[in-house]
Amino acid sequence: MSDQRTDLPENDAEWRELLTDEEYHILREKGTEPKFTGEFLEKSDEGTYVCAGCGATLFDSETKYDDGHGWPSFFDAVEGAVEFERDTSHGMVRTEVVCARCGGHLGHVFDDGPDPTGQRFCINSAALDFEE
Repeated sequence: MSDQRTDLPENDAEWRELLTDEEYHILREKGTEPKFTGEFLEKSDEGTYVCAGCGATLFDSETKYDDGHGWPSFFDAVEGAVEFERDTSHGMVRTEVVCARCGGHLGHVFDDGPDPTGQRFCINSAALDFEE
């Protein structure tokens, strides 16, 4: 079971106090870490990936795979853990993935992943923590 925070920050100043600069940029400002730099890109330990903002369980290590794109990838999320929003930034139309509990930006999902879902959740390491 993840160590969910019981009280979420109520404003931007509280989020800034809670998160590192990189976590804040990604989770609250919808940023992206540089390709092939994330802490969890090559991690293969068994466990769960949780939101770095609120501690909600998001992905199981059994769904993680190496897609070669430069960010941790998963073929499925924990049921009800994420929500999807249309993202038209950078001249593209993509599907943004956000934490269902705190609304933090996690990354994007694409329809070019492996079976059994055919999805590729391309997620920023800085938006995640890992629990063995």
